[in-house]
Amino acid sequence: MTKSQNQMWGGRFTAGPDAIMEAINASIEFDQRIASQDIQGSRAHAAMLGAVGIISDSDSNAIREGLLTILSEIETGNFPFQVALEDIHMNIESRLKDLIGEPAGRLHTGRSRNDQVATDFKLWVRDQMDAAIKGIEALMNALLQQAKAGADWVMPGFTHLQTAQPVTWGHHMMAYVEMLARDKSRFEDARRRMNESPLGAAALAGTSFPIDREMTANALGFDRPSANSLDAVSDRDFALEFLGVASICAMHLSRLSEELVIWSSSQFQFVSLSDRFSTGSSIMPQKKNPDAAELIRAKIGRIFGANVALMMVMKGLPLAYSKDMQEDKEQVFDAADSLMLALAAMTGMISDMTANRENLRAAATSGFSTATDLADWLVRALGMPFREAHHVTGSLVAMAETQGCDLRDLTLEQMQSVHQAITRAVFEVLTVENSVASRRSYGGTAPEQVWMQIARWEEFLS
Repeated sequence: MTKSQNQMWGGRFTAGPDAIMEAINASIEFDQRIASQDIQGSRAHAAMLGAVGIISDSDSNAIREGLLTILSEIETGNFPFQVALEDIHMNIESRLKDLIGEPAGRLHTGRSRNDQVATDFKLWVRDQMDAAIKGIEALMNALLQQAKAGADWVMPGFTHLQTAQPVTWGHHMMAYVEMLARDKSRFEDARRRMNESPLGAAALAGTSFPIDREMTANALGFDRPSANSLDAVSDRDFALEFLGVASICAMHLSRLSEELVIWSSSQFQFVSLSDRFSTGSSIMPQKKNPDAAELIRAKIGRIFGANVALMMVMKGLPLAYSKDMQEDKEQVFDAADSLMLALAAMTGMISDMTANRENLRAAATSGFSTATDLADWLVRALGMPFREAHHVTGSLVAMAETQGCDLRDLTLEQMQSVHQAITRAVFEVLTVENSVASRRSYGGTAPEQVWMQIARWEEFLS
């Protein structure tokens, strides 16, 4: 390590680290991902230093122009990253000195790498939250289009993956819209909470320089500066909240992936996935595998793992900054990449997916799916207590099962052998179309309710 590189640590150190220490200490291989945020924060800091007279206008301008040159070098792949300079902050500062000389040394006035990295990382996570919100909205729109195409298509609704009651395809699609809307809301809520600027908190105690933290907060799009310098440099709640919200969203994507895997199987044939999101087999020519859905289902584990990993990093740390916190980024980077890829892939699959209306309806008519409608009819038409109606319906299901037929295929006489008060009107509730149409309660599966929810979400997303 050269003398100038040693000086990045200041006069306290007379010798550079050995190779092992350099390897464990350096973060440039991954934290270069926050380069644009680092430059954004440094330019805001330099502008403030000049505005309040801590450095001259000429130095402030030189620093900001030099940083733009560095940003261009990074974006075009021409920046000389050096592991010996540890991290993105020192790499940029060293290059700035090469470009503009002495004024580069004035950039770090009134700040520390502690508040600098907290600011950079927060800006990066905020960008990821914005991207995730847009990705969720795109998927919600794709699901809305599927719901509109089959708002009144009948399919089986399941509990325990056993046929329960008929529902509509549109209703099922809208269930995921509701789930994703909560994810969107959580990201928006977390974004509001994180939007305080750490810049100016310095190492841990603030600074004696007359800085203007409101100015830098406004320049960086924050709502306000953070109110406690110790907390500002110690805080990684924003990253943990991102991972927590991403984990819930990822869980929803995994559940949808599982349904797509089941629905696209030859046993179900509820949907066909496009060739763009399927693969074949190296040995079985008939296979069309839902690999995109399966890979989304697997990648979710990386997001869950990142959430736990950062919790483990933070759980035992005293205030304020500890070097452990250098381990805060890689898992967040990976989780953000996995989430955005999963959202994009799911949006593509849903947009290209074709639902098989005939197979959906055929499946809806099996498994005694209208048994609850029969019980409800017994209550409404005969004034029977529900528990008795449940028992009578169970007896009729057992009879139909013995006969090898569905409830609607039993004769009136067979039904009256179980309960003599049953009339021919019972058959009106035993069709799957009448079953779904009758579920008109708010949030129910009736097509009129589905259309109302579609209209509500289309207006919201527009």
